[in-house]
Amino acid sequence: MSDAKLPTVLLTGFAPFDGETVNPSWQAVQQLHGRRIAGHRIVARQLPVEFGTALRALRAAIRETAPSLVLCVGQAGGRAAISLERVAINVDDARIPDNAGRQPIDREIVAGGPAAYFTRLPIKAMLAALREADIPAEVSQTAGTYVCNHVFYGLMHALRTKRVRGGFVHIPYSTDQVALRPGTPGLPLDVLVRGLRIALRVALETHADQELAAGAEH
Repeated sequence: MSDAKLPTVLLTGFAPFDGETVNPSWQAVQQLHGRRIAGHRIVARQLPVEFGTALRALRAAIRETAPSLVLCVGQAGGRAAISLERVAINVDDARIPDNAGRQPIDREIVAGGPAAYFTRLPIKAMLAALREADIPAEVSQTAGTYVCNHVFYGLMHALRTKRVRGGFVHIPYSTDQVALRPGTPGLPLDVLVRGLRIALRVALETHADQELAAGAEH
């Protein structure tokens, strides 16, 4: 089957922000653009690190690509593992301004929207597969309150009436980024790319998630 006839996966990463010159979420996602995974064609798009604008770009990409699955990826500097996000909450509370200088505080993402949305992806099965491949991975209970959570919540709100699955993954700094941050955890870019490929394959092939303890005490 030609690539044009394959069902599509929309995979997004972010532009650099907070003084960084690169963002590993986009670097990793970009390397998967055009690849085939589990009978699907991967289409990568970069989102701006800007409240509001990022969601408009995401919705436009969904309309353009008509995907069967959407996975948004963001950078979580300081985390040591690929974080499979469980829940998005309906609040923007920015510790730092976005790339357009906006810094919303205690503001709903969708006025009157649900307090939270859960991922539609099989994150426990994805976790098991990543760990089996010796890639550090965890289930995360918070995607923060910055642009990543903004996009995650907006994605799930946009998909609420569609038969399209979606979710969000945070990745650590790349090892190139941590070279100037002694003691800060990071993962090589090729490991991040491999981890996303595994996560996508499992998400596409698994519809009933595993029952696997991956919660948190705090």
